[in-house]
Amino acid sequence: MLSLIDAHHHFWNPEAHHYPWLNDAGHPPHRYGDHASLKKPYLPADYRRDAEGFDVLGSVYVEAEWDPRDPFGEMRYIASLRAQAGLPSVAIGQAWLHQPDAAATLEQLAAFDFVRGVRQKPRANPAPGGPDGGMTDRAWLEGYARLQPLGLHYELQTPWWHLHEAARVARDFPDTRIVVNHAGMPSDRSEAGLAAWRCALAQMAACPNVAIKISGIGEAGGRWRLDANRRVVLEAIELFGVERCMFGSNYPVDRLCAGFATIFNGFAEIVKGFGPDERAGLFVENARRIYRI
Repeated sequence: MLSLIDAHHHFWNPEAHHYPWLNDAGHPPHRYGDHASLKKPYLPADYRRDAEGFDVLGSVYVEAEWDPRDPFGEMRYIASLRAQAGLPSVAIGQAWLHQPDAAATLEQLAAFDFVRGVRQKPRANPAPGGPDGGMTDRAWLEGYARLQPLGLHYELQTPWWHLHEAARVARDFPDTRIVVNHAGMPSDRSEAGLAAWRCALAQMAACPNVAIKISGIGEAGGRWRLDANRRVVLEAIELFGVERCMFGSNYPVDRLCAGFATIFNGFAEIVKGFGPDERAGLFVENARRIYRI
């Protein structure tokens, strides 16, 4: 039985709480395609059924785009799930670093003893080229500067064509950890697309305060394919080294492209040639250390 700490997953209940992307009409499809099947509760019992056959030693809950007017409500809800079900082990909260209330938001999130960092998807361009994204804004940078003194790190989800901006932030704030989500989002699997993704990701890997989660690497309109994802996994590990990489399910979002077993058995197949200590790092120990589980 494969032991793991799932470094990236979500819970939600859109019947009881408000998630704009799940509750409101008019939201565009997810990057994988139609996400209507996600618009129902997904709770620890559902997760345990999906993860049956795996030894889940712990997990990292990542904010689920809860109503941005009430980021503390999400963490209070997660606290109740932890008390009832023992999952998640730790959590990543929601914070809009450029907003005037960012300082108060971060202080209140840091007061939860299981919160390890925050995530916000910075303003980004829909394709390579175009103006700078949100990580260059003065207000955003002022909010970002407040993370490390509060013991928080930053979870970054942005298209690879904005990673050069993130690398600049990582260099300017060397004491603040960044965890890149979803392997830097290699959405274009053409040879040119993957070469550009790798080049951008290498800039982040050059910063010792950056780690990466290999998760959320399904493809739009398709299934999770071992042959397509092998290169993404191995190149991310090559760039960052085993000690800065972790695996995550991105469940239930990745239900849109794969079963839980397909994802983690796929990861295991890709790294089967690694040594036992390296595999333990990728599946368990790196997440335990980085998220202080």
